[in-house]
Amino acid sequence: MLLGPHSISSHLNSKPRVWFQSTYSISSLRVVWRKDEKLDDAIVNEKQWRLSARVVKQVLNEPGQVIPLRYLEKRRERMRLPVRVKTFLARNPGLFDTYLDRIRPKSEPVPFIRVGDRLQRFLEEEKRIYSENEQLIVAKLCKLLMMAKDKVVSADKLEHVKREFGFPIDFMVNLVPKYPEYFRLVGCPGEGKSFLELVSWKPEFAKSAIEERAEEESNLIGIRVRPSFNVKLPRGFSLRKEMREWVRDWMELPYVSPYEDASDLDQASREMEKRTVGVFHELLSLSLFKRIPVPILGKFTEEYRFSNAFASVFTRHSGIFYLSLKGGIKTAMLREAYKGSELIDRDPLLEINDNFVELLAEGHRERAEQLRLQRETVQKDMEMMALRNSEQGCYACGEDMQKIEDLDS
Repeated sequence: MLLGPHSISSHLNSKPRVWFQSTYSISSLRVVWRKDEKLDDAIVNEKQWRLSARVVKQVLNEPGQVIPLRYLEKRRERMRLPVRVKTFLARNPGLFDTYLDRIRPKSEPVPFIRVGDRLQRFLEEEKRIYSENEQLIVAKLCKLLMMAKDKVVSADKLEHVKREFGFPIDFMVNLVPKYPEYFRLVGCPGEGKSFLELVSWKPEFAKSAIEERAEEESNLIGIRVRPSFNVKLPRGFSLRKEMREWVRDWMELPYVSPYEDASDLDQASREMEKRTVGVFHELLSLSLFKRIPVPILGKFTEEYRFSNAFASVFTRHSGIFYLSLKGGIKTAMLREAYKGSELIDRDPLLEINDNFVELLAEGHRERAEQLRLQRETVQKDMEMMALRNSEQGCYACGEDMQKIEDLDS
């Protein structure tokens, strides 16, 4: 039997209740979406390496991590690769090696690709970083379960979001079984009916980023600081009077921890709105880039008790979140996590992404050097050709002058 936290009702009843002066219902409140170019840039800046990562993933998922070049070419649409695979390989040297092999014993040899030495070194470094941050990954996984209804989440859904939270590709097979005191896997992942359960409640993990920040501020100034959201509207952004009043009253509500039991809260209540915002804030805080595509969040509607119209939370609370539309997909971002387009506090697991970006940059520098040498070779050939043509022209000119002199004589 799970050992959970005390019920949220007792928590709220233990504090003075704030009665609202505004009479506006949540569903009636509307906030106009406003573009934030700097936060959009944070997504655009990663477009190229994410594309390369999709290609690498395709090869790594193959048996023996090798694949015929033409098979990979057939997956271009799935990978959303805008150029031919041969062009991609030429632009990104060092990722893969190309060699000839037979698909079948008596077939003609065809080009295959496999992991190159440079990419292999990156994969070894990736293992080291995952190993050094294993406790961080375990804590994140526990927190995801502790916020969920019944402390259970679909294993397949967790597999789907492993990139967002920085989990290893094989975490369900190699990491989860190492911690039977934390996790219980029911069913087989991939079959659609598998679940990851929390074995026992972990009080050390039941503290949100909001609560940790308030605790740090309290220790710093020696005065108890109430947990609350950082609200910072973008420059030039203004709210209508009724929305300002609603936000003012809503902010006065006691903070509802995402780790508290919310089963007795009315889905349409302001208290539930406070809890929902807290869950989204915590999910984004746990994510690698402090942002998650809205469709991915939508997969967890049941586990985290989101309403069907949950996406409106991100525009209704524009001082806490930003809803980016870049790439043709809605992405929820945590405003306080960014300064311009740069992350402020970087997750330790982002070292893996940094290494991959450097791997690509190294290949691009190599490619640029190859092109430079090719241009120099072509330039020298053109100069030699011009010199030969000039010499031949002078020789022909000399012969013509001699003929003229002979005629004159």
